[in-house]
Amino acid sequence: MAIEDIHDFIKELEKKGELKRVKTEVDSELEIAEIMRRQMYSNGPAILFENVKGFEMPILANAFGSMKRLEIGLEMTDFTEIGQRIVDMTKMDIPSGIFNKIKKLPELSKMTESFPKLESSGPVTEITSNTASFADLPVLKSWPEDAGRFITLGLVATNHPETGVRNLGVYRMQIVDDTHALMHWQKHKRGAHHSDISKIKGEKIPTAIIIGGDPATVFSSIAPVPEGLDKYLFAGITRKKGIKMVKCKTIDLEVPANAEIVLEGYVDPSDIRDEGPFGDHTGYYTPVEPYPTFTLTGIMRRKDPIYVTTVVGKPILEDAYIGKVIERSFLPLIRMFHPEVVDFSMPAAGWFQGFAIISIKKRYPGQAKKVMMGLWGMGQLSLTKMFVVVDDDINVHDMNDVIWAITTRADAARDTTIINNTPTDTLDPASPLVNLGSKMGIDATQKTREEGYEREIQKQVKVDQETKNLVDSKWSSYGLE
Repeated sequence: MAIEDIHDFIKELEKKGELKRVKTEVDSELEIAEIMRRQMYSNGPAILFENVKGFEMPILANAFGSMKRLEIGLEMTDFTEIGQRIVDMTKMDIPSGIFNKIKKLPELSKMTESFPKLESSGPVTEITSNTASFADLPVLKSWPEDAGRFITLGLVATNHPETGVRNLGVYRMQIVDDTHALMHWQKHKRGAHHSDISKIKGEKIPTAIIIGGDPATVFSSIAPVPEGLDKYLFAGITRKKGIKMVKCKTIDLEVPANAEIVLEGYVDPSDIRDEGPFGDHTGYYTPVEPYPTFTLTGIMRRKDPIYVTTVVGKPILEDAYIGKVIERSFLPLIRMFHPEVVDFSMPAAGWFQGFAIISIKKRYPGQAKKVMMGLWGMGQLSLTKMFVVVDDDINVHDMNDVIWAITTRADAARDTTIINNTPTDTLDPASPLVNLGSKMGIDATQKTREEGYEREIQKQVKVDQETKNLVDSKWSSYGLE
């Protein structure tokens, strides 16, 4: 049976020894964040802070901070299943291209169990009010030079103003006062695109902030799903069961019925204010930049809500594990466009947008560059600043193996590709301009004569099978265990 909400998730985590309760009074200003960071850096458990200074609402933190906890929440151990379900749904020839050109998935009718289902009420509608305040929520201040308190794990819901396709994204929000917050949706994100369309129309965009969805919905809000695919449907595909939805009270949006809290309102694209600084997942404070304003118009919540949050900073923290699930789950989609791809890795130390390694089954000259160019054209992968392509005998998850491939199969001048003036992640602290910088690709595959390699390919040193078998058979007798 699928985990339906955060309360179910907490029970499962506690049952499996993955959660600790903190009963000591703690402060949402800096103290909780420092406790969380120490736990995250030491691979500690999820934490339920039951006594938050000045608030009745408990805080759940580090809930997704390990692969084991994500396996519990998503109820699977092989995350490639998620992407494979989408591939199985399509069953059609798609030319080598990009995620955001997929307009529809024709096999969706076969997946009716995964579709969201509208309900008249749910746990999140237990208390509703047209008067709400951010001051009622134990929103954290995480770093000493942060501009204030930031919502960091709110699932931001908008609908495409023209197509109506529903989207969820996780964008940080800086609290300004009781009813206003700044929406940090970066230029390349779908929420920002929806806002831009509304701005052209001279309209404000209805927006809901969901706190504490079930694990599949939280994951879906972060995952870079193909353009045009409803994020709530993707959540259903992930959990093999459609999520229950309810209508908001003050805006025309549908949200998960089993959420803890839903903050209703709108983003005014013409109301721009300075946002930041904020200590982000690059390990640096992002500078002050202009972003649009969210106005709070109402709230729906449970009688006993739990505030779910996360803290970001220099890797490796909680977001790294969610990123690893995204990496695994989207491997089948990458293979759908590029069948030569064997495996794919985005190391957490590279904050996922910074660095990626791809192994391929190489068949022809220039194939590594073909794959690089193709991946730089696929949705959010367009923001990845460095690609390394290796042969299929290299383990992309073993940096020692990858470095060996780079140093023995790549020539700096011949095999390094630099592309200037390309889109970059807004948070990249190294790019010369915000949102614009360069890419680097390293072809660390074995070169052929057609690629200008005139030397004889050197033979790798490997143990002979007879010796291997001999040592295997005698190993226990050596006394080296």
